[in-house]
Amino acid sequence: MMERFTGAFTQQEPIPEAGIAAALAVMGHGRLHRYNTAPGEIAEAALLEEEFAAFTGARYCLAVASGGYAMGCALRACGVQQGEPVLSNAFTLAPVPGAIAAAGGHPVLVEVTEDLVLDLDDLVLKAKASGARLLLLSHMRGHVCDMDRLMAICGDLGVTVIEDCAHTMGAEWRGVPSGRHGLIGCYSTQTYKHMNSGEGGLLVTDDAEMAARMILLSGSYMLYGRHRAAPGEEVFRRLRLEVPNVSGRMDNLRAAVLRPQIGMLAERRDRWATLYRGMEAGLAATPGLRLIPRPEEERYMGSSFQFLLPGWEAARVNALVARCAARGVEMKWFGAPEPVAFTSRYEHWAYAKPQPCPQTDRVLAGLIDMRLPLTFSPEDVALIARIIRAEVLAVGQAETVENVAAPLAD
Repeated sequence: MMERFTGAFTQQEPIPEAGIAAALAVMGHGRLHRYNTAPGEIAEAALLEEEFAAFTGARYCLAVASGGYAMGCALRACGVQQGEPVLSNAFTLAPVPGAIAAAGGHPVLVEVTEDLVLDLDDLVLKAKASGARLLLLSHMRGHVCDMDRLMAICGDLGVTVIEDCAHTMGAEWRGVPSGRHGLIGCYSTQTYKHMNSGEGGLLVTDDAEMAARMILLSGSYMLYGRHRAAPGEEVFRRLRLEVPNVSGRMDNLRAAVLRPQIGMLAERRDRWATLYRGMEAGLAATPGLRLIPRPEEERYMGSSFQFLLPGWEAARVNALVARCAARGVEMKWFGAPEPVAFTSRYEHWAYAKPQPCPQTDRVLAGLIDMRLPLTFSPEDVALIARIIRAEVLAVGQAETVENVAAPLAD
């Protein structure tokens, strides 16, 4: 009898008891809006911002409605103009180019390497050719490029970096928290990220004007004085009548759920690392399968796992995904001709007017992705790896596509 995995790839851990209690307290008094406070009360959203700023070492923090809104808010704060070129990864998820397009910019897609990070040589070429002054850098699926070299390149070219840290909250490069290299760091607290409020986002920066612009953009009206991780009154007075209101505040209910989770990030990172390393060990030296190397400088959040199937034709990749699914292992293929659920690739984003990225095409043609929720145990991961390894060997050794697609035997 073939082994089968019966767990759920989409089941997250429960909200911590402290978060549940805090959320019940907010629901009990009914003051969910961040600016609706009783005399002497500090809003949960304001406390979340203060505590997340301290966690990242940033001077300023803003809590917003989603990670996508966070990126759009950062772009608008930087003054993106209609049709302005904005550099970004060719390999990312749709909300990244979506944020650029929604802010009026035009995504300029930069190739990615087989290690799933931005190709810094192509970045130089695309930056010079486009004249772009902004890079929305996606640390896609938690893979961080050489941030020292990237920041040196962008400094030389006069390119401002905004970091999309949806997959790297709690990660570090040479000890520097993800989101703290660029001008602005953007984070997500969507259910499948590293802190869970269903939807939500956070922005951090050390720049007082950027912080004030983002707070005003988020819909503070003239209540910006109620923010704690924020610049002084004098900065707002210069900007308050010129910055449009694009409301996207986080409410106190979600902030209450999130606050206890900040202190859990380091422990969660360690637990994810155990699962990630277990998957690496289980798939090591599998013929036809390439693991993604992790640089020593990177301390990563291993909440998802990727591997490559170099040179595999589409029919064979499809067969592998189907055979693993039949044994309970859910994998996503970034080379699929049509977008599936959260998975799409740059040629699907018609609004971004995609440009050819042949190197990225080669990478995505064999890229497999799966979630590693903390509800998995090391034993679960070992079983999943055994199933994948067995099916890679079976499909890889098949002589024809017809053999590959044959029904599974018990």
